[in-house]
Amino acid sequence: MPAKPAPIKKSVKKAAVKEEKPPEPEAQAPPAEAPPAEPAPPQTPAPVPEGPVDEPAAPPTDAPVEAAPAETALVEEPPKAPTPPPPAVPTSAPQNLTVDDVSDTSVSLKWRSPENIGTSGLDGYTVEYCKMGSSEWVVANAELTASNHFVIKNLATGDLINIRVVAVNAGGRSEPAHLHQPVAVREIVDRPRIRLPRALRSRQVKKVGSQINLVIPFIGKPKPVITWTKDGQPLDTKKINVRTSDKDSILFIRKAEREDSGVYEMTVKVDNFEDKASLIIQIVDLPGPPASVKLVDNWGFNAALEWTPPKDNGNTEITGYTVQKADKKTGEWFTVLEHFHRLNATVSDLVMGNSYGFRVFSENKVGRSETATVTKDVAHIQKTVSAEVVVSCPVGIMYKPLEYKEHDFNEAPKFTAALSDRAATIGYTTKLLCAVRGTPKPKIEWMKNQMIIGDDPKYRQFNNQGVCSLEIRKPSTFDGGVYTCRAKNDLGEATVACKLEVKKVIILEEKI
Repeated sequence: MPAKPAPIKKSVKKAAVKEEKPPEPEAQAPPAEAPPAEPAPPQTPAPVPEGPVDEPAAPPTDAPVEAAPAETALVEEPPKAPTPPPPAVPTSAPQNLTVDDVSDTSVSLKWRSPENIGTSGLDGYTVEYCKMGSSEWVVANAELTASNHFVIKNLATGDLINIRVVAVNAGGRSEPAHLHQPVAVREIVDRPRIRLPRALRSRQVKKVGSQINLVIPFIGKPKPVITWTKDGQPLDTKKINVRTSDKDSILFIRKAEREDSGVYEMTVKVDNFEDKASLIIQIVDLPGPPASVKLVDNWGFNAALEWTPPKDNGNTEITGYTVQKADKKTGEWFTVLEHFHRLNATVSDLVMGNSYGFRVFSENKVGRSETATVTKDVAHIQKTVSAEVVVSCPVGIMYKPLEYKEHDFNEAPKFTAALSDRAATIGYTTKLLCAVRGTPKPKIEWMKNQMIIGDDPKYRQFNNQGVCSLEIRKPSTFDGGVYTCRAKNDLGEATVACKLEVKKVIILEEKI
C-alpha cells in the first residue's frame, strides 16, 4: 500500500507564531524597536520512506517552536526605578545663645535660628541644662518649643548650671549651642540710679497753702529700698506722704506750710549699692512790716524818713518797700514811693499848713506785707508870714517868688512851606498847598492873577494848624494862571505865589 503523505510543516510554523504573539507594549513608555529577524532557511520536504508504515510519524514541532520567537518577538527596556528621596539631614547649631534674665529660681534664654536648616525643615528646640560637677543633662522642656526664647524654671538658688540648646528635625538633633560660661542662679544686681528731672535740680519755691507733688524716677534691680529724710531726720508721715512704685517715688504734701521748708534727701539702695538725690524746698509767705519807722526831720516842703527791715521776711529776701503819706485833715493814704530798695527816703512836695503822717510796707517775691508800720511823729509844714526872701525865722518860713520877664511870642506871618508850580488836567480836581506861622493867628487870603477869589463856589479854602490849601474843582483851561496866598496880622503880612497850568488830554485814534 502506498504510504501516507507527511503533514505540512509550514502550517505548524504559522500556528506557533500565532500562539506566541508578544504582549502589547504599555501606553506609558513606547516599545523599543527590535532588530530585524534573520530570514529562516528554506524548508525541504522530508523524503518519503519506502515500504509500509504502520503509524504516521510524529510531526516535528520542537524545531519550529524554538525558532518562532526569533522571528516576531519585540525587545522592551525594563522601567526605571523611582529616584529615592535624599536622606534627612539635621540642621546646623542654633546661633547666639545668650542669657536674657536671671532670678532666684529661673534663667531666661534667647537665641537665633540655625544658619542652615535644610530641606527637612525645623521641628523645634530642646533646652537642656547640667549642674556644675555633674555629667547628667536634664531636659527643661517636655515638648519641643518653636520659640527662640525659653525660661528654665524651678531651679535651686545659688546653683551653677551649664546650658545648651539643640535644634531638632526629621534628620535628628543638631550640634548643641552652649553658653560659654556657667550661669549662677541668683538675682542679677543692677546698680541703683536716681534720674532726677532737670526741673527738680534747682530750688523749689512754693507759696504757703499750695500743693506739692514731686515725681522722681529711678532704676535698680532687684527692687530697691527707698528711704526719705528731711534735714537728716525721718519724715513726718502725718504731714508728708511718700508713694513708691517699681519705677518712681512721689513726695506729696497736700497743704504746704513754712515748716515744710528744708533739704529732702532720697536714697535708693540695692544690696551694698546706693544712690542719693537732694531736693531743696522753700515755702514762702508774705513778709511782716518794717520793725520801726522814724521821722528824722522835716523842712520846707520835705520830710526825711528812716526804717529798719522786718523781723519776718516771709522765708525769702525782701525786694523793696512802699512808702505812703496821709494828710491829717482827710486821713487818706497816698503812695509816694513804690519798690523802694533803701532804708531811708525823703518825701517832697508837701503842702504848706498841713500835717502829715507816714507809713511803710515791706515787699518780697510773694507780695506786699498785710500791715504797715506808721511813724509816731507828725510832720508839720509851716505857712509863710511874708513875701520876703527865704530866711530863718522863729515863726516859720518866708518866701518871695522871683520875678521873670514874660516872653513876647508875637510875630509877623512867615511862610514855612511855599507854593510850587503845578500842572493839572482838565476835569480833574487839584490842590495848592503851603504852610504859614504867626502870632496872633494870621488871616489867609487866596488870589488868582492878583484878584481875590473870595467865596467863589468853584474853590474851597482850608486852614488847619497853619497848613493852607486851595482846592480847585474840575478846572478848565480858564482856571490856569498865577495863584497867590497872602497871610497878614497886626504885625505884618507875607505872600507866596505859584503858576498853575491846565492841560487838555489828547486821545490818539487808532487806525484800523
